[in-house]
Amino acid sequence: MFRNQYDTDVTTWSPTGRLFQVEYAMEAVKQGSAAIGLRSRSHVVLACVNKAQSELSSHQKKIFKVDDHIGVAIAGLTADGRVLSRYMRSESINHSFTYESPLPVGRLVVHLADKAQVCTQRSWKRPYGVGLLVGGLDESGAHLYYNCPSGNYFEYQAFAIGSRSQAAKTYLERRFESFGDSSREDLIKDAILAVRETLQGETLKSSLCTVAVLGVGEPFHFLDQEAIQKVIDTFEKVAEEEEGEGEVGEGEAEAAAAPAPAEQGGGGSGDQDVAPMEM
Repeated sequence: MFRNQYDTDVTTWSPTGRLFQVEYAMEAVKQGSAAIGLRSRSHVVLACVNKAQSELSSHQKKIFKVDDHIGVAIAGLTADGRVLSRYMRSESINHSFTYESPLPVGRLVVHLADKAQVCTQRSWKRPYGVGLLVGGLDESGAHLYYNCPSGNYFEYQAFAIGSRSQAAKTYLERRFESFGDSSREDLIKDAILAVRETLQGETLKSSLCTVAVLGVGEPFHFLDQEAIQKVIDTFEKVAEEEEGEGEVGEGEAEAAAAPAPAEQGGGGSGDQDVAPMEM
């Protein structure tokens, strides 16, 4: 995208009915480090990639606790994400103080979407350049919502946003039907595997990702680096064992396919001209 006469403020429509500053905000979400969310009937797992600007700097925090039953993962401008997470925390505390009950996740998401949408109606404001994956648990079960800078929101079984998120979406689309009955450990494993898909060949280490979990009887909390590394070591060990079994199986198949000495002596066979089978 590039600057044109219709993007000087967010309230100016282009002749084709587009609001360019809203599209710029959505593009900022695509440029941010990847964030991933999954939910089952009883648990929600949020994961993100720890992306540092340089080798001399630390990474910025991308997952925030809103309440014991709500957490949020962001992709895009971290400063905007901190402001919105603080707003969500304030709304949750006010609701708990007034009604003495936890704030329903869906109601909080509606408040957040309304706040984002107002920024598309005021010429002196700009849209928030951040996408939020809001995970929570209330009386109706576990929920995972995606809040867009345009003010739209959608509920998902699993979703990924940010840079290289399409690879994670592909993995989640293959597996999402089993997430409803997944255990806490399986959800964490799938979240870390989805994070690995976004790295595109880079070796996955516990220092490259952050994982948070909440569920029935389990308030929102972050997994420590040792627990994450144990999960990574587990499925890497399984992958190595499967590769070893595959190599042994290929060797046995080659030995079985080798022709007997008596058969090699036969001449005039047309089998030599047959093309190998495509795999």
